[in-house]
Amino acid sequence: MKVSLKEVTRETLRAVCKLDAGDGATQVAPNAVSIAEASFYDEAWFRAIYDGDALAGFVMLYDPTLAKDPDEPDFFLWRLMIDTAHQRKGLGHAAVNLLIDHVRTRPGAKKLLVSHMSQADALARFYGSFGFVYTGEEEEGEKVMVLEL
Repeated sequence: MKVSLKEVTRETLRAVCKLDAGDGATQVAPNAVSIAEASFYDEAWFRAIYDGDALAGFVMLYDPTLAKDPDEPDFFLWRLMIDTAHQRKGLGHAAVNLLIDHVRTRPGAKKLLVSHMSQADALARFYGSFGFVYTGEEEEGEKVMVLEL
């Protein structure tokens, strides 16, 4: 397994938008919606997740260093999705590690936030495995976790 994060291009856009997390868009927004939202936020940094040459998922980060006047000072993992054909292979874990490494290269990065639906215990364990801990805050009904960098 050789996981990488690659820029979404004109040539890969449709394939990225066709990826399906298999959750009926109940836990993660469709990639087309995420990419459309990103076009309105200078702070949005998104990449396709690849396993070797195979397109496997999508990740989107709120990066305050990309905007002149960011709304929030902290980095936030906005989206993470792995296509159903590639789940349970460790790709999500590898992609988050790559994302954490990327955030650590950004100026002033001190923490990375993420949130998940309250009843998603598997996501709590998943993010906890990287060292994320609960902040005690909720955002739009989701529990917020933080990783100190």
